[in-house]
Amino acid sequence: MALHFTRGEFAERRRRAEAALEARGLAGLLIFQQESMYYLTGYDTFGFCFFQCLYLGLDGRLALITRSADLRQAQRTSIIDDIRIWTDEEGADPAQQLRAMLADLGAGGLRLGIETASYGLTHANGRKVDAALAGFCTLEPADGLIDRLRVVKSDAELAYVRRAGALADAALEAGLAEIRPGADEGRVLAAMQGAIFAGGGDYPANEFIIGSGEDALLCRYHSGRRTLGENDQLTLEFAGVFRHYHAALMRTVVIGQGRPEHARMHEACAEALAACEAMLRPGHRAGDVFDAHARVMDAHGMKAARLNACGYSLGAKFTPSWMDPPMFYRGNSEPLVPGMVMFLHVILMDSGSGTAMTLGRTYITTASSPEPLSRAPLALIER
Repeated sequence: MALHFTRGEFAERRRRAEAALEARGLAGLLIFQQESMYYLTGYDTFGFCFFQCLYLGLDGRLALITRSADLRQAQRTSIIDDIRIWTDEEGADPAQQLRAMLADLGAGGLRLGIETASYGLTHANGRKVDAALAGFCTLEPADGLIDRLRVVKSDAELAYVRRAGALADAALEAGLAEIRPGADEGRVLAAMQGAIFAGGGDYPANEFIIGSGEDALLCRYHSGRRTLGENDQLTLEFAGVFRHYHAALMRTVVIGQGRPEHARMHEACAEALAACEAMLRPGHRAGDVFDAHARVMDAHGMKAARLNACGYSLGAKFTPSWMDPPMFYRGNSEPLVPGMVMFLHVILMDSGSGTAMTLGRTYITTASSPEPLSRAPLALIER
């Protein structure tokens, strides 16, 4: 089997999930998030783009319903013994086959939680589940139940996170070696992703973000590559990934003759990042981190150029996003505790001057100062 954790670790995760179910008066949970399935069982697939559901009973019983294409995937990568297949055919309704599975497991008439905030459960399929289980059992939204367990990482998870951090540094180094006037963005991306693969890493849960010139002000990936100019700017947001665990980095690189705004904005970013780091420890809340970010940026006259969030949790994530809760935004009351993996990014996009500047890295929270996962310098990068 291709398990990345011991059966003892999976048993402890399942015990904590069962305790969370019992605390909410739930007899079981219908799991649709791939992240939850991976966390509880090791099941590793992108087959969640189709209908599949993992059932966790209060008694610890696990049962998966999925497609035939994922049968061996589940057998090979997970601790799940009870794997049921719904049939691909014209007019197939896997929700009805889910009901049959639950009936076989004795879940009829029980109060069950269900993950509804999931990329693995489309609105159309969610309606089918509601219709199939109407009158059969009582469903209660249980979004966040497993997510909250995933926020604080075990020692085994943190070992993978640190591997991801080292891969992120390797990717940055490989990318910087390609950055110069006349360089193609595609070669930069190839070098970065190649360094991660060569180091034993994985694909990220979303595309690396790369943009130069005016596109350096964008916070999302888009198709199409560009050649770097003599005097240019290049924004990179990417992650080292190991066993699906992410450690993100973000930088804006100045190529050739930088603008005065670049230095001024980098100064603000560095000060804001330090202020956020000072808040990233037990006794503070996620909203306190954002407030520190906003206070520094606004004092530098950068309010119009900053964002309304400055980072988020990271962990084992699947397509289409590596972002996890909690996020750093105003008023977020989520407490910070040791063992969290948090990506801090400070982003300035000045549309008036067309200037971008970013600075970001990932940390493990501890009982005191946060542990940065990157050894890369925070100084302004010029090529």
